[in-house]
Amino acid sequence: MKYTGLVLANLGRNRLRTALTAGAIMLAVLLVCVLLTMPAGLDAMLNKLASNTRISVHNKAGLVYAMPYAFTRKVRQIDGVEAACAFVWFGGAFEEAGRVTFPNFAVEVEHVGAVYPDYEIPPQQLADFQRYRDGAIVGHQTMHRYGWKIGDRVTLRSTVWPANLDFRIVGEIPNERSPLFWMNRDYLDEALKAQGRPGLGIAGVIWVRAADPNRVNAIMRTVDELSRNSDSETASETEKSFFANFFGSLQGFVTIILVVTGLVALCIVFIAANTASMGVRERAGELAVLKAIGFGRRVIFGTLLAEATVVSALAGLAGVLLTIGLTDVLHAFSGWNPSLGPLGAFIVTASVIVQGIFLSLFVGMLAGVVPAFGAARRPVVATLHEVF
Repeated sequence: MKYTGLVLANLGRNRLRTALTAGAIMLAVLLVCVLLTMPAGLDAMLNKLASNTRISVHNKAGLVYAMPYAFTRKVRQIDGVEAACAFVWFGGAFEEAGRVTFPNFAVEVEHVGAVYPDYEIPPQQLADFQRYRDGAIVGHQTMHRYGWKIGDRVTLRSTVWPANLDFRIVGEIPNERSPLFWMNRDYLDEALKAQGRPGLGIAGVIWVRAADPNRVNAIMRTVDELSRNSDSETASETEKSFFANFFGSLQGFVTIILVVTGLVALCIVFIAANTASMGVRERAGELAVLKAIGFGRRVIFGTLLAEATVVSALAGLAGVLLTIGLTDVLHAFSGWNPSLGPLGAFIVTASVIVQGIFLSLFVGMLAGVVPAFGAARRPVVATLHEVF
């Protein structure tokens, strides 16, 4: 005898309750799957932003501590180093409020293009960057945000140095998510000397590009060895590791969210279990009759467990499909609104899909096993006494 029809018929007894239970499970699976995409999305974003040949060299004590500018020349002489460029944080504010709304650095204009060939900045723009002392190259995101275009002049008021500098935009970093603003290091150096202050003899971060990805670890060891026992010992790391440190707090937040989501999923288990228990109590008389006419405990247990599992599995599948649709919408939306940041990088991997479906099956089975077992083992006479 086939029991599929019996299971489906019982699910249709109270369609509103079945739909509400399925909706609760679907939303729980959707929430869990969306959050499970965050680690994979962050990793994919880091892989997209970072190069496997680029190295960050900074002071071992932290990014707020500088290194001697002369150390940059030593780094360039290391075997396997293709290019190196010293960066100094300018901390320039464009808006009236005086807040720094995009990262801006003073860089070595003759070396920055060789360190970032993957940014695909047109050669003519790089040439103009070296030609004009007040030239600046700006990321597409910042250009779009303020409506700037190549040839415009903008003024930044530094929150770090005693300098308000006027710039001519001569190039654009074509990456849609790039907020960077690069200026000529010599321009800032001359502005400081014009005020009778010492020149710019420091480097905040030295970005290095290795000629061969296989030489990256050796170069990092050599760089750190050069600075050992000096006043400014360095800590070298890959570009991916450097960016990952900035997302460290976000990753901790993701962990907290996943814990909360687990608690939400547990609540959904109890809701589904309560719904299954209500359905069993309503059909106590029918279950007693089925036992009386020869249906065994295993059949009763199996059909009741199947009802809860089918509802949960279908709801979980719907939740997974909604997750895929939601991430696709975020990807499309982030194409013309880069401010979404990591949200536009969420990726629904095969692992996330499997975990979502497994969660829904787990919820259904866990919610249905207790009431199904109770109904199956209850004696017919005891059940009929409760009903009549």
